[in-house]
Amino acid sequence: MKNINHIIIALITSSICFGQQLSLDTTTSELKWKGKEITTKEHYGSLVFKSGYLILNNNQPSSGKFIVDMTSLTNEDLPAEYRGRLEGHLKSDDFFSIEKFPEAYLEIKESNNKADNIFLVNGGLTIKGIEHPITFNMVKNNDHWEAKLVFDRSKYDVRFRSGTFFENLGDKLIYDDIIIETKLIFN
Repeated sequence: MKNINHIIIALITSSICFGQQLSLDTTTSELKWKGKEITTKEHYGSLVFKSGYLILNNNQPSSGKFIVDMTSLTNEDLPAEYRGRLEGHLKSDDFFSIEKFPEAYLEIKESNNKADNIFLVNGGLTIKGIEHPITFNMVKNNDHWEAKLVFDRSKYDVRFRSGTFFENLGDKLIYDDIIIETKLIFN
């Protein structure tokens, strides 16, 4: 009986220390992207997660890692007959160099509770093999989590028509900020 009690105490202690690990359901989770030109024209689309997990301590995100399949990049705002050209360009070395860097990573390193079910997350975002810190809000919404983050593409050597790298682009300028919105569903 003592051994069973010791095992139960060890299991409870380990779950408190290590938290609850949730596995991402890659088939139902969503990742949407949006980029804008100075002319207010915008393009948007989606990407697919390869894998991911989230560790919660006291129902608060404490760590996690998400891997995005960059080869899955799709455009959703153009008619079908024009999408291939834009998708090919976004996958090229002008933008995300998908052949060389087929995956992007988001690592959650810590979070702080902002309000009920809203957490300020600190982590690292890796695109094209370049990692930079990133901060964003993550919200628990009933049966899923939502996050919206904005990253500066110029920090990841995505130069095409960027005002950070080129002058006098006029109405050809593409803003550096890329918006990512996710709906994360865990098993």
